[in-house]
Amino acid sequence: MNAVVEYTSVRELRGPLAVVDRVEGVGWDEFVRFTPESGGERHGLVLEVDRGTAVVQVLEDTAGLDPARLRAAFTGTPLRVPVGPGWLGRICNGRGEPLDGGPPVFGTTTSAVSGDPVNPVRREPPAEPVLTGISAIDALTTVVRGQKLPVFSAAGLPHLELAAQIAAQSTAGGQPFCVVFAAMGVTHADAAFVRDALEERSASGELVLLLNTADDPVIERVLTPRIALTVAERLAFFEGRHVLVVMADMTSYAEALREVSAARGEIPARRAYPGYLYSDLASLYERCGRVRGLPGSVTVLPVLTMPAGDITHPVPDLTGYITEGQVVLSRTLHARGVYPPVDALSSLSRLMRKGAGPGRTREDHLDVAAQLLAALARARQVRELADLVGQSALTATDRAYLDFDDAFGRELVDQRRDEARTLEETLERAWRVLLTLPRGQLSMLPARFLDARLPQDGR
Repeated sequence: MNAVVEYTSVRELRGPLAVVDRVEGVGWDEFVRFTPESGGERHGLVLEVDRGTAVVQVLEDTAGLDPARLRAAFTGTPLRVPVGPGWLGRICNGRGEPLDGGPPVFGTTTSAVSGDPVNPVRREPPAEPVLTGISAIDALTTVVRGQKLPVFSAAGLPHLELAAQIAAQSTAGGQPFCVVFAAMGVTHADAAFVRDALEERSASGELVLLLNTADDPVIERVLTPRIALTVAERLAFFEGRHVLVVMADMTSYAEALREVSAARGEIPARRAYPGYLYSDLASLYERCGRVRGLPGSVTVLPVLTMPAGDITHPVPDLTGYITEGQVVLSRTLHARGVYPPVDALSSLSRLMRKGAGPGRTREDHLDVAAQLLAALARARQVRELADLVGQSALTATDRAYLDFDDAFGRELVDQRRDEARTLEETLERAWRVLLTLPRGQLSMLPARFLDARLPQDGR
């Protein structure tokens, strides 16, 4: 057991940072307890150690503290949290402290919030689907167990509503399943909305909810996704559950990281974000997956807003490099009243073939998805042509594609915010949309599927 070493040489407090002089044997990411003379306790993590001086980020901020009357106890270990099934059904703040009026969360053991690296040769490729009950996602960008699939959104779009709906109704084919939802930098109104939307899943013992609000200390925001992933790893790899981790909003997380970096006086990179933003995001996203010899899986669904809708902004740009596809929300569809406003042609799940098709979802799933996307691309071209020459100049086939485009948004994508569709219902809707086209235009569907739906002399 590591000995706790206490110091009274706190030189200065600077924003969320404390500078402690004359330290020995202190390491990076070490957990620190601060005790002011007035009583109480605050906590911190070592960010940097240089020639006997330690820079510590204080999780509860430094307001009201006097450095001359402050004791800093270095524990010799990284921050650890209790882990285990005791988290299920609990609602906590971003540091893991209860918000539901219950006792502190207890676990069978503790784990470091920084996580333990997984031997790459023991990683299993993602496989089998996580069904969200959202037709636009399940049909065209299927989430696969062990995958990291972000949702790209913009201000004013219903990304939090979509994230909460996915968390409320996702399933793993009847196998043990739970959700860890980490909300970062949300308003109190949004936090209340998330609690209400996930109340049923929480009551059933299938949810861990961490709520970091916009007025909480910024350092807490950096810690929230790490605690969420640490809890998820234990539930997955030791308790045998398939765990979906929803993290919203990663842009708020990145801005917190930028604020801490500025307080440390680091040289900024793109748009003032720290130069290590890529590796920091990767340290979170890469904690998903499946491990050979261990049960369960961790699937990560980060939600992020693109400032000014700019997909080249550092946060979505770097996220795109690390993750395996994206679900993109569209302002145009939102303006038309379509929910969820998923832009199918901009969205992609690179691992969809690992989790959909024969033996996993349905035999015709991948062919139907390919035909839908091909027809949708053609329909968008026809709509642009119609804007130029008018619909009266279009051929009958072109007009059929316009009907298809309308049916696609109305019958398949649009659904109620509390509606959980089965995969069977989603694919049947997809077939009804496809059959608005002449049979000759459905060239990507095998003849045996078309014969089952249309007579040989069909359109």
